[in-house]
Amino acid sequence: MLGLGLCALLSACGTPGAPQPPSLNLPDPVGDLSATRAGNQVTLTWTMPKRNTDRTIIRGDVPVRVCRREGDAPAGDAPAGRAVLCDVAGPDQMTSPGRDGRYTETLPAALATGAPHVISYFVELRNKKGRSAGTSNAGVVLAGAAPAQIEGLEAEVRKQGVVLSWTPDGETTAVRLDRKLLTRAAKSERGPLAAAAEPELQNLLVEQSGEQGRAIDKTVRFGQSYEYRVQRVARVAVNGKTLELDGAFSPAVQVEVKDVFPPAAPTGLVAVATAGENNGAAAVDLSWEPDAEADVAGYIVYRREESGEWQRISSGGPIVQPAFHDAQVHAGHTYRYAVSAVDKGGHESARSAEAQEIVPQS
Repeated sequence: MLGLGLCALLSACGTPGAPQPPSLNLPDPVGDLSATRAGNQVTLTWTMPKRNTDRTIIRGDVPVRVCRREGDAPAGDAPAGRAVLCDVAGPDQMTSPGRDGRYTETLPAALATGAPHVISYFVELRNKKGRSAGTSNAGVVLAGAAPAQIEGLEAEVRKQGVVLSWTPDGETTAVRLDRKLLTRAAKSERGPLAAAAEPELQNLLVEQSGEQGRAIDKTVRFGQSYEYRVQRVARVAVNGKTLELDGAFSPAVQVEVKDVFPPAAPTGLVAVATAGENNGAAAVDLSWEPDAEADVAGYIVYRREESGEWQRISSGGPIVQPAFHDAQVHAGHTYRYAVSAVDKGGHESARSAEAQEIVPQS
């Protein structure tokens, strides 16, 4: 009896389970749709799913339907199947699973003029039979007249950063700087101790509450090259929300950020003379405030007597420490000293304020 029971149990384990329903091959709906507007161009971006709703892997490209409608969209709304609410913004697209989806349209004249108002975009992924599991989340932008495009963009490298200037038009809108890194770090600049890598693309928002037609990017790094585009950004209150209405980007300008700027002159120079005692030699000890700039390589010390010419008295390369011992002096003489800073590129600063000292008699 025991053997028969065990056999029956094993037989039951080998029987096939309940039949599974066939796969409908419906791609998972997009959940990260993003919409941005620059001038009259609207760009949609999203991530294509890799699996169907039944968790099977998607094979082949997926048809994508792009829809637009005027007005905001509440959570869970699905306008793609309602022709009265959804206009197809272009022909069906084919996008590979797992890749970044992208779609751009030029707004029709009716949506690119007039007062700002909300429009919503959706994407719908379909199977080969034209069926879908629903539309994406809404990507919302403002329709209406966009701020004017910026004209006359120029870039100038200064010690504190890249100064961007353009033709002002009297508006007080904010301005967005779109910056692209054109250079890459050399292999010698990589490694665990290297500075953090710069992102390839950055967007910097600058308020125009003060001087118009000008902005400065202080986050650049010397030795790098960048490309800038600039756009005006208006903030509009719609239905209790503050949304951005972005103008078209300006033509791009490129700039190579070379370090041709000397460091600041040292400060706080002090000279203290000592007389020769116990057969010792007279001397003057100098000290000053260390330079806080990261690329300072050292300092050069200068001396003159009365109204004579300045002479460099620190030999060799720049001295590293902010101090110097001058033993080449004579009792009873008056000396004037000054110090300059030198950066790693060999650029020398102006000389510091003078410090005067009389060497006493022994």
